[in-house]
Amino acid sequence: MAKATILTVDDDPGVSRAIARDLRRHYGGRFRVLRATSGDEGLEALREVRLRGEAVAVMIADYRMPTMNGVQFLEAAMDLFPRARRVLLTAYADTGAAIDAINVVDLDHYLLKPWSPPEENLYPVLDTLVDIWDATSDPETPETRLVGHRWSAPSFAVREFLARNLVPYRWIAADEPEGAQLLEAAGLTPADVPLVVTAEGRVLHAPTEAELAAHVGLRTSPAADFYDVVVIGAGPAGLGAAVYAASEGLRTVLVERSATGGQAGQSSRIENYLGFPDGVTGAQLTDRARRQASRFGAEILSATEVVALEAAGSGRVLRFADGTSVGAHTVVLATGVTYRRLAGAQLDGYCGAGVFYGSAAFEAASCRGDDVYIVGGANSAGQAAVYFSRFAARVHVLLRGPDLTHSMSAYLIQQIEAVPNIDIHPCTEVAAGDGKGHLERLTLRDNRTGALREVDATWLFVFIGAEPQTQWLDGLVARDDRGFVLTGPDLPEAGGRSPRWPLARAPYHLETSVPGVFAAGDVRAESVKRVASAVGEGAMAVTLVHRYLEAQ
Repeated sequence: MAKATILTVDDDPGVSRAIARDLRRHYGGRFRVLRATSGDEGLEALREVRLRGEAVAVMIADYRMPTMNGVQFLEAAMDLFPRARRVLLTAYADTGAAIDAINVVDLDHYLLKPWSPPEENLYPVLDTLVDIWDATSDPETPETRLVGHRWSAPSFAVREFLARNLVPYRWIAADEPEGAQLLEAAGLTPADVPLVVTAEGRVLHAPTEAELAAHVGLRTSPAADFYDVVVIGAGPAGLGAAVYAASEGLRTVLVERSATGGQAGQSSRIENYLGFPDGVTGAQLTDRARRQASRFGAEILSATEVVALEAAGSGRVLRFADGTSVGAHTVVLATGVTYRRLAGAQLDGYCGAGVFYGSAAFEAASCRGDDVYIVGGANSAGQAAVYFSRFAARVHVLLRGPDLTHSMSAYLIQQIEAVPNIDIHPCTEVAAGDGKGHLERLTLRDNRTGALREVDATWLFVFIGAEPQTQWLDGLVARDDRGFVLTGPDLPEAGGRSPRWPLARAPYHLETSVPGVFAAGDVRAESVKRVASAVGEGAMAVTLVHRYLEAQ
């Protein structure tokens, strides 16, 4: 198999030779290092690599180049090699432009010139990016192919599952020649989408998430019958708990109903998370956390739904939707929350066909040249607005309130104000939606005057509030009137012997009404809805798990 490529693009011959020399010295045994002296030359080199069927691992481009600067080059190069990691080479005076580029080309990192010594300033950065590329791209493995329709809700569900679980796949429209051929070969018609053809050639027609997970390399069943700790939910809190539990020697299994990352995993850019001054996408953060948990020995189950929790003496039993079960000494509930549906707007029939709850960032390229409508005024909505503004003709943000200041971080408000094709519509709600087969129109209501207006719209992304999915805990775990799990001092009659709390000792801070069962992150009542606090609670829950186990 041919070596994958690392490409550098710099119009300064001296700099171009120097970085190519340093790269070959450290990576030459594994990668082919190419250098180009202009953006056009770099794109031509990438096209040749693509024609040979080879892979590109990392692209490094200088910011200041004539005709086509580094940001413009990386944006064009994304279409040829979307999984290649992207680095901008810049002088100190241009760091502001580099930071701005993060939201334009989903930049992985920027490097300052000079990078000497490379052992400190170049190789550690690229080692990390190569590790990420290794985990998400295997040129020797045939790709998974998905045949579907643009406005097919089942097709969207499969796309979302694959994208959020970081499974490489290729989307093929059913009306394209290749899509029609695959459908015919499978004995299906265009009305029978979605069709999945796995890397091994297995044909799956309208698969469930469990079937899909089992055939694309995701684990769906535990390797053992009993663990020290079972973590339910693989958002930031669950991933944090799994990393700390496994790293401290606890037998750990992480169970996720849909995809790792939770709501944070769908974020196009998280810029206020400690340790990432240039920001990080939700997918990148999720990928790193997942690989970290796996490296420490945690098992990660996907498309596995927990439907019941039972107390069995000193142990805890979790029952899955497929009828199987697993036992544990302790449990960490980190199931997070889901976005609320738009009530009364008659949009349920358009879910996945123009109406999306969450960012569905993989749909961004399909929005090119269209108007996009976003409902919500919190950070998730703001991040989505900035991201979609790169593709859409205009982005319309619909707010129930008068402005963004009440619910959105100041840095995001400043970004939005600086983007010319984002329009803010205060005091505006979605009253109804309409269309044949997919969303085509929205009726908007001014909640101050009641006035209605109709707009053409094929893309609506909703980020309104959040609800915990905790009905399966009925009768066992105490919750508040909104369904959030009560813990520690918030438990009724905490510290005394009562139906709510059975022990003489007071419950630990994150402990639920069931001893040995802890809650962390957004599912917990009165939690701070931030990624950093969720990760912190996940880590804190493991500390309390140790305390609980030592007391047994």
